[in-house]
Amino acid sequence: MNDASQAAVKIPLNVLTGFLGSGKTTLLKRLLSSDAFANCAVLINELGEIALDHDLIDIVDHETVVLSNGCICCGIRSDLADALLDLNAKRNRGDVPAFDRVVVETTGLADPAPVLNTIIGHPQLHFHFRVATIVTTVDALHGLAQLRAHPESVRQVAVADRLVITKTDLADTRAVDDLHAALSDMNPSATVTTSDGTAQEADILVEEDVQASSGTREAKRWFAGRPSAGGDGLFGPDGKRLGPAHATRVTSVALTFEEPLDWAAFGVWLSMLLHCHGARILRMKGILNISGSSLPTVVHGVQHLMHPPTHLPRWPDDDHRSRLVLIGDLPSKEALQHSLQAFMTR
Repeated sequence: MNDASQAAVKIPLNVLTGFLGSGKTTLLKRLLSSDAFANCAVLINELGEIALDHDLIDIVDHETVVLSNGCICCGIRSDLADALLDLNAKRNRGDVPAFDRVVVETTGLADPAPVLNTIIGHPQLHFHFRVATIVTTVDALHGLAQLRAHPESVRQVAVADRLVITKTDLADTRAVDDLHAALSDMNPSATVTTSDGTAQEADILVEEDVQASSGTREAKRWFAGRPSAGGDGLFGPDGKRLGPAHATRVTSVALTFEEPLDWAAFGVWLSMLLHCHGARILRMKGILNISGSSLPTVVHGVQHLMHPPTHLPRWPDDDHRSRLVLIGDLPSKEALQHSLQAFMTR
């Protein structure tokens, strides 16, 4: 089975995260009212927080309800893996409608990395689900202060594929621009948007992810931003420092390699990098030109765990260099580039 077929069989799982009060639940309620989410299952920690009681048409059990638009909502009362396996079993038995997407809403203080690693590394879950886009909401009023003060907020931004700035109607334009610039600096591979308050925001979650369809557009997005120069500060659009981030430094580094890579040598380099720095590498995304293959190879992962590599049917653009984006508390770009070069030379 090829990469596209495998991706089609597995149910895409979106992660919706963001700091306390950043508007995750408000965004989720709008998404559930859209046609794109008619066949969606949602896992949240407390069903009561989303105020869905008036929409319920069927109570399956003490933690699962089916809404009038066909969405399934479940409360996570124990382990996430158990909740997902139970939900999949109900789907297979016909106890709940067949869903074609799952959204997991994390708590406001959650580090999303363990959620992602559960899906990637669990011996059963990875046969049924695949991580699709990761969406993080950021409060336009308090986002910069939260990034400076709370490591959870920093990590939520660092792992995201989509960053949604909320409550823009309550903040002035300069504050929104400063936050937008800071988010782009921290995570240049993510798409930064502002919430428009409509159900059309469903596109944020259901548009292309790298494992679906051709994946070329999403892979191209990864390298459209400007990697940060390093350091532990946040910057505004005028280049002025906005203030120190949390003590845990989060920067982004982009590596390029001109010649085709030897896959075995790259694998050894990556394994050693993750062994030494895996806990501090929050996210890695890359598109590789591998010797002996005419198709680009995509790699991406969170901390120690990597998604299975996939092949795109074509290169996203005319640039066929190998490119990696790493986000976290990283060694210098020069040290990383030198170490990769050394492995390729050997």
